[in-house]
Amino acid sequence: MVANAVVIGAGLYGAAVAASLTRRGARVTVVDAGSPGGGTSGATFSWTNSCGKQPRSYHDFSVEGMAAHRRLAADVPHGGWYHETGNLEWAATDADREALARKVAAVLDYGYEARWLGRAEASDLEPDLDPAALPEEGIAYFPREGWVEPVRLIGHLLSTAASAGAEVVPGDAVTGLEVSAGAVRAVRLASGRRLPADAVVNCAGPQAARIAELAGLALPMRNTRGVLVRTSPVAAAVARVIHAPHVHLRPDGGGRLLLHTPEVDGAARVSETGEVSVDRSAVREVVEAGRALYPGIGAASAESVRVGERPIPEDGLPVLGRVLGLPNFHFAVSHSGATLSLHAGDLVAAEALGEDRDDALAPFRFERSAAVH
Repeated sequence: MVANAVVIGAGLYGAAVAASLTRRGARVTVVDAGSPGGGTSGATFSWTNSCGKQPRSYHDFSVEGMAAHRRLAADVPHGGWYHETGNLEWAATDADREALARKVAAVLDYGYEARWLGRAEASDLEPDLDPAALPEEGIAYFPREGWVEPVRLIGHLLSTAASAGAEVVPGDAVTGLEVSAGAVRAVRLASGRRLPADAVVNCAGPQAARIAELAGLALPMRNTRGVLVRTSPVAAAVARVIHAPHVHLRPDGGGRLLLHTPEVDGAARVSETGEVSVDRSAVREVVEAGRALYPGIGAASAESVRVGERPIPEDGLPVLGRVLGLPNFHFAVSHSGATLSLHAGDLVAAEALGEDRDDALAPFRFERSAAVH
């Protein structure tokens, strides 16, 4: 049994790993340079899905991740963070319609739930959506997909871990790892604190490569910046995740909507001092695109703009579990953390405590990622 486990990062992955470790009897310290959920996990579209993910192992793993969300939601029925309301998607060009058709055919072949809707059926599901914005047919519906409220889920997981004895240390960045005799012996923090470690789990998201480097490991990443626009409260009932040709949106609590377009990602700018800003005209265009779908948005404004850095391993697949050359150092890093965190976090925690999870984690090993580099 691992006596002391240090989890680096208090986002979705870090919180899930910490909760699983404490449930299994480990003594856990969770450290984060900022606040829990204050990094990428607090600036994510948090769409739970396995829609079009390849290869098959990644698809199946994501389906297991969705099932883990359902189980936790059933166990904590008043948690309020999980919304399995479905996802509607349609395309505007022939090329995009063909791509969507291929995706639907592929997931149906895998046994994933999907079906085609016409305009009337989609309008029944989303009555406040302007019918004129919908095609007559060719609307894909994925009923088991949805979204999570990441900060609320993180709060539950960390509270669960803390009630079992875990310590959460916010605002204290990791500055060093003490490595000797083929293992990480301690984690050093900016405050000067030294945390002895029998196991270390790297859940640092966009900073995962930096943490890996402190352990003498090279983790190839291709992080990207993502921009999300949160509206003021709107007089439009939106229940589902919507992937329309010109905007993606979902509910975000309190009558607000969360909106995204690939174009607005490119409107983020970083100043010489490191301050991130987003061109206001691009933000207005996103809100206008949402209004074209849901006229009830009316005069709603952009209440806030969130900019996050998406942690993406170089080949796009998760990096999970132990490292062969440093067996008490573990990874939990991926772009699809909202979908995978509960399932993957539990597997990584089990492996950190000496259990064999190679049957599930073999496709996602660090050694595969390092070989790509």
